[in-house]
Amino acid sequence: MADLLALDAAGRATAPEGKTREYKRDLSSPAKPLRTIVAFANSAGGQLVIGVADDGTVSGVADPLAEEERLSSLIADSIEPQLVPAIDLVTVDGATVLVVEVPLSTRRPHYMKAQGIDGGVYVRLGSTTRRADPALVAELERTARGVAFEDLPELRASLADLDLALLSDLRGRRTTPTDLVALGLAVAEGETAVPTNAGVLAACPDPTRFIPSAWVQCGRLRGPQGIDIFDQLEIHEPLPQAAGEVMAFLTKHAYKTGVFGQARRNDVYSIPLKAIREVVVNALVHASYAERGTPIRVGFYDSRIVIESPGGLVSGMTVGMMRGVSRLRNPSLARIFRDAGLIEQWGSGLNRVYDEIAAAGLPEPDIEEIVDRVRVTIYIDDHSMRPQSNEGDTYTRSKDRRHVGRYDVGMLSAAVDGPVHRDVLLEAVGLKPLSQNYTRHVVPLLEAGLLVMTVPDKPRSKAQRYRITPAGWDFLEGSK
Repeated sequence: MADLLALDAAGRATAPEGKTREYKRDLSSPAKPLRTIVAFANSAGGQLVIGVADDGTVSGVADPLAEEERLSSLIADSIEPQLVPAIDLVTVDGATVLVVEVPLSTRRPHYMKAQGIDGGVYVRLGSTTRRADPALVAELERTARGVAFEDLPELRASLADLDLALLSDLRGRRTTPTDLVALGLAVAEGETAVPTNAGVLAACPDPTRFIPSAWVQCGRLRGPQGIDIFDQLEIHEPLPQAAGEVMAFLTKHAYKTGVFGQARRNDVYSIPLKAIREVVVNALVHASYAERGTPIRVGFYDSRIVIESPGGLVSGMTVGMMRGVSRLRNPSLARIFRDAGLIEQWGSGLNRVYDEIAAAGLPEPDIEEIVDRVRVTIYIDDHSMRPQSNEGDTYTRSKDRRHVGRYDVGMLSAAVDGPVHRDVLLEAVGLKPLSQNYTRHVVPLLEAGLLVMTVPDKPRSKAQRYRITPAGWDFLEGSK
């Protein structure tokens, strides 16, 4: 509680609003606070603070006891099923505020009684409260009962629609119809067994025959706005195989170069493959396939790769919790990915993503909940100016593209061991770290694509560093 209501020097609350926290100045318009309470109960719990403005200014409430009683009555009269959050009176800087502690409810979905369950269910997405659509309402009902969409039987399918040979290859051992039931990929219906949704997702040669959202849409999108579709691919494969297809599409449009170690050359791609693969696998495993017709989307833009999966975060989860907590939406499907070696260790995948991206000298990824999906953005070196060679997947630098400056080799060599400050580049060739020297000698290397900024969106950032690109490596090779 102390951290929640800590104030800065200007007397404003320092804790920002988010998925599990919201401020309201008063209860003059109670509909919005009530919808927020419903959303907290349906999503991940949260704290609603009455008496604090949106900018964090603490005003307090005029009559705390009367407002507490009024709010309790509003909650009892307006929300179904019955919800009884804790309401505390807390004094902050001489003013009294109401703190409503709302737990994640086991009776969800809660809804506004006046709107009914069809239109009055709300959830939290980031720091906003949104009305849930019918598919999300159904998922809230299932998860409250401990039933996952993947566990439901797909009565239109039969075991003949599953590729047992593929499953055996993925798992590294023979898989029989009896094993399918034990794995949660099939369920007994009378005297026979039928596939579950998990079975269709994991082993049906084309899962979209039964689950319309079980496919992946990939695109290579060019231009500043990302609206020029250069290439695209639809993947309708069993989901464990789809992971490899996605990575093949991305590497097709990346470029690679030779990086020389102690005694050998290693081919290195221009995108952080391990980190991207981890995010792709997470998207496949954690997506909500109950969202009809909404595929997983993977966009390769000039300076970023965006992976979007349908469905918000699992109930009880926030973006901040993702780096240490593993809460699976589709545990049976995840088990097959684990058996196939696509998941290494539960709960550690996102930490590896951050580590791989940091090691590559790239900015941290962005993770967002947006409307009905989770979006992960991984920032990469600019691919807009790379000409393609005849080999198809290897990009090379044109030898006559630019004049060779007298300091180029020295500055590029200084960037070989990792991201470095601009002053390091200049001092490596005996130049003073002055703005005119940066403009005259470093900027041309950026314009030629031989160096890139680690924070391209903020050129003047104090954290700005410079990395050599694969084209820069080619330049150094040519200089020898």
